[in-house]
Amino acid sequence: MANLNKVFLIGNLTRDPELRYTPGGTAVANLGLAVNRKFKDSTGELKEEVCFLTVTVWDKQAEACCQYLVKGRPVFVEGVLQSRFWETSDGQKRSAIDVRAERVQFLGSYGGGKEKDTEKTEKATGETVAAGSNQSETIKPEDVVWDE
Repeated sequence: MANLNKVFLIGNLTRDPELRYTPGGTAVANLGLAVNRKFKDSTGELKEEVCFLTVTVWDKQAEACCQYLVKGRPVFVEGVLQSRFWETSDGQKRSAIDVRAERVQFLGSYGGGKEKDTEKTEKATGETVAAGSNQSETIKPEDVVWDE
């Protein structure tokens, strides 16, 4: 029997992306995503349900997400489901299912993002600096290879 693990999501960020680096220097970001679903219940009343997910983004996509995305911004995510398991300090076993992004597409207006935070630095130094990194150039969405 064949197996398939693929998700397509469109939702809004619930918080600003969080960028960090692995010990090997690989960028990784966590995105909080809220996906809304509207439906009619058995009485015909319109209801809305929200699903909150954690999306993990890697490499240049992670850096681009942290540079351009902010809380509330709509995004399209293509990825796979991934299980995590851990044990709490009191010995209880926990698990969660997250989305590992293969592609993140920014939706809505292009303006804004965390680039606003670097404008003061750019004006003062005349240098363009990527948010959350020590690079000397800005990563633009069109510069990122999405299908790595």
